[in-house]
Amino acid sequence: MRLLLLEDDRETREHIGRLLRAAGHAVDDCADGEDAILLASGNSHAVLILDRMVPGIDGLGVLKALRAAGIQTPALFLTAMDNVDDRVEGLEAGGDDYLVKPFAGSELLARVAALGRRPPVGGAVTRLAVDDLEIDLITRAVTRAGVRIDLQQQEYKLLEYLMRHAGQIVTRTMLLENVWSFHFDPGTNLIESHMSRLRAKVDRGFAHALIQTVRGAGYRIDARA
Repeated sequence: MRLLLLEDDRETREHIGRLLRAAGHAVDDCADGEDAILLASGNSHAVLILDRMVPGIDGLGVLKALRAAGIQTPALFLTAMDNVDDRVEGLEAGGDDYLVKPFAGSELLARVAALGRRPPVGGAVTRLAVDDLEIDLITRAVTRAGVRIDLQQQEYKLLEYLMRHAGQIVTRTMLLENVWSFHFDPGTNLIESHMSRLRAKVDRGFAHALIQTVRGAGYRIDARA
């Protein structure tokens, strides 16, 4: 899953980031509430992890701003503020869970996983976004930086699968089974040829590439590719 982490203490932020990435998550981390709002507004995150006590706009203010903007991404507060009133305030602001510092890494991972399994508020997801690349799942329109990209059916299915797993490595087996419905390896360059055509349409001519090959593992689409 792609996660957003707001934590102003560098050492704590790096420790939590390593923990989450080791569990297979993609993490966008920041130390500032304004940056958190921008990141959460422009990317598809499965869960927000917000420190209550950061300079400027704190975690509570970040979540209030996001909820006011209609962003309903599940949010977990991390904080040393452990009295009941603080917890109630966080939940009433739109928080979904509350974890008091210090905490066990295993508990954080379990709570993040539980929030990530929740169905989207208000119905099914209708839009996917990675950086400036967007898919409208209803019209099947694909755009990057506002430019329309025309894809063949299989290219579209391949891109949609990558974007639903943004920040994660997807293997050949995963692609064969979920994009082509093959439960065997045909022993051809089927994936490579489609990926090459998709990259030409999605990445060529833009400032930076989003689709990357992870040597010996598979492929990944990521805003930081």
